[in-house]
Amino acid sequence: MDRVSSFDEPLKKLLGGATAKVMAEHLDLHTVGDLLHHYPRRYEERGKPTALADLPLDEHVTVVAQVADARILMFNNGRGKRLEVTLTDGSGRLQLVFFGHGVHKPHKELLPGRQAMFAGKVSVFNRKMQLAHPTYQLLDASDADEATEAVDAFAGRLLPIYPACKQLDSWRIAKAVDAVLPSAQDAVDPLPAALREGRGFTPLPEALLKVHRPQTKADIEDAKARLKWDEAFVLQVALARRRYADTQLPAAARRPVADGLLDAFDAKLPFTLTEGQQKVSKEIFDDLATEHPMHRLLQGEVGSGKTMVALRAMLTVVDAGGQAAMLAPTEVLAQQHHRSITEMMGELAEGGMLGGSDHGTKVVLLTGSMGTAARRQALLDLVTGEAGIVIGTHALIEDKVQFQDLGLVVVDEQHRFGVEQRDALRSKGKQPPHLLVMTATPIPRTVAMTVFGDLETSVLDQLPAGRSPIASHVVPAKDKPHYLARAWERVREEVENGHQAYVVCPRIGDDAEEAEGKKGKAKKKTAEEDPEKRPPLAVLEIADELRRGALAGLTVEVLHGRMHPDEKDDVMRRFAAGDVDVLVATTVIEVGVNVPNATAMVIMDADRFGVSQLHQLRGRVGRGSAPGLCLLVSEAHEASPARARLSAVAATLDGFELSRIDLEQRREGDVLGQAQSGVRSSLRMLTVIDDEEVIAAAREEAVAIVAADPELEHLPELRTVLAALLDKDREEYLDKG
Repeated sequence: MDRVSSFDEPLKKLLGGATAKVMAEHLDLHTVGDLLHHYPRRYEERGKPTALADLPLDEHVTVVAQVADARILMFNNGRGKRLEVTLTDGSGRLQLVFFGHGVHKPHKELLPGRQAMFAGKVSVFNRKMQLAHPTYQLLDASDADEATEAVDAFAGRLLPIYPACKQLDSWRIAKAVDAVLPSAQDAVDPLPAALREGRGFTPLPEALLKVHRPQTKADIEDAKARLKWDEAFVLQVALARRRYADTQLPAAARRPVADGLLDAFDAKLPFTLTEGQQKVSKEIFDDLATEHPMHRLLQGEVGSGKTMVALRAMLTVVDAGGQAAMLAPTEVLAQQHHRSITEMMGELAEGGMLGGSDHGTKVVLLTGSMGTAARRQALLDLVTGEAGIVIGTHALIEDKVQFQDLGLVVVDEQHRFGVEQRDALRSKGKQPPHLLVMTATPIPRTVAMTVFGDLETSVLDQLPAGRSPIASHVVPAKDKPHYLARAWERVREEVENGHQAYVVCPRIGDDAEEAEGKKGKAKKKTAEEDPEKRPPLAVLEIADELRRGALAGLTVEVLHGRMHPDEKDDVMRRFAAGDVDVLVATTVIEVGVNVPNATAMVIMDADRFGVSQLHQLRGRVGRGSAPGLCLLVSEAHEASPARARLSAVAATLDGFELSRIDLEQRREGDVLGQAQSGVRSSLRMLTVIDDEEVIAAAREEAVAIVAADPELEHLPELRTVLAALLDKDREEYLDKG
């Protein structure tokens, strides 16, 4: 059999249709290779079988014993079934118990006289030792040697526990692995020989054997070290090849022009740029001046001045005769950016208009809900080149939108944008435009290297002068209701001092939401039965309560995603103008909303938000000269992980620190997000947060290898493994990134 094909062999051939079907549907395992890369989650040390007379309480044990008797008992007026089995091994007796649907199979198999191995945790019930729902394996009593061998194999070794599913337990997965394990010999080794030997790695077939059937704990460590490296290295090679391919693409160099729009803009700035902003701007200008497309990720703390840096890059491109597009994830945010950019630019944003500057250009907004006339004008301004800068939502990506010469695309809040959108916008330039991706969610270095490994990274970690500190506190509403009353008093005090406040809720609370899939009824029911399961607090309900109660007499308005865009805009404008005291909103205010006079924020059901989202939200206050206050209201139990998460947010304002905590708690799945699904599904052994050194070292090796041999002509094995990793979806994901 040729070396690759045994890994590509469908599982159906080796395991039979039924097992293969369950593996495909529930575990996403289709081929021999998939199953060999389905690694154990942990290993159980069985220890030698324990005599029934010596069973320790509350410990996992393995016993070999004979069934003395088995009987089914009914309870709960005949609605419930329980199977009780009594075991004996000559030294003592032990009871097993199985409940519910779990009684059928053991009732058929555990007949008096049968011998089997049982494994489970010892507990006491009615003053008798028992094992509840143990796993078991029947022994063939007719063949004493075979039985002894089975007992030794079962009891004496490190038993792999596999990620399993209801339809297929770990025991059966282990059996299936035994069937395909011989194919491990055919594993194609992606690591170049020099690299493997230089780092002293175990050969791949041996690593696969050791990870599935370790003899010792050292075997497991050995195998893990090797398999982690493979994952990190193959992924970094894929990213390095992409970076290399990008450098081969042509792009128009956009160099700063003396006495142009940028100089005029800089001259009217009322403050000097921070050192960080100057450094990052220089990195961006250097990239824009090259003849292949810039691909840069701009990470910055909330309020670190990313928009300012991006705007200066856009002005440079306009000076050089091109156009710049800024893509925002929501209409509220697009309008907000448009408003703040036109305000920052003043008459420079009124090119060709009466009272506009000679240097000026037009800055247009393009969103899905614009009126036909305004939209037609915006499209015209883009195609004629009249508008140098356009700010918009997904509407910018539509086929109808044409540019005269698109030179730069700025994407705000990367994690909300699918790669397809980035790709579609990129195809609107005569040549690939330069790309600047901004994110206010600080990404730990390892994640940046893994997910955005094709982007060069710039970090803004200084806050501009004049930003105030934000005090954050957890308000335990359930344990200490008077704390919540005090929170509303604090909001009132802020308003009396001439400031404004946000109240954030997880849900809107209108009928449309309740009607979704008739979930409303179910929600109400569970809320009565179990207060823990109540639906998240809603904007409309909380706003009503506050108007009638704790904040009566203040102007309380609502803002959420289902309002008409004009209505949203109107509320935001009045809030920014100071006509609204308290804004009760969903997370539509999470990014980009800038009202320096808002000093307090109360986040209801704060435990229902992620760490980075809470950090984002909190960044909306303390944007002026007065200190900010953020109150995280939660009914979560004091000892719960949810409360620990909130305490972590309250304890630090460092977004990078929080993103690490976030990642440790949620692991990479959520953090890498859906757009990164290709990356995620290829990481089985590697955990992005714990394996920083592995990722960094693998990246270095990958970059060197790709620089020396971009097509990997001299590394056919690596090419084969890459092709398998980058199947259709992932290839597309990587190509579009």
